[in-house]
Amino acid sequence: MSTVLSNFDSWKQFLADRLEQGKKLGLTDDTIANLAFEIGSFLDERVDPKNEEQRVLKEIWDAGDEDERKTLARLMCKLVQH
Repeated sequence: MSTVLSNFDSWKQFLADRLEQGKKLGLTDDTIANLAFEIGSFLDERVDPKNEEQRVLKEIWDAGDEDERKTLARLMCKLVQH
């Protein structure tokens, strides 16, 4: 996992792969977004940013309230889908 976190493109590809797996399992977009929020919360509390992009995301995450963090999680899902 540390290799995935050290490079932002690798991180996005990892998220895209997990998103695709979730869709194949039949998870709804709302369920995936909720999982993304939970993962974001976990990373915020326990993982130090490994690159500049992750630092920016953490700063945005920390500045937001719960609804804004959920929006950011949904946007990250959208980002890796394209």
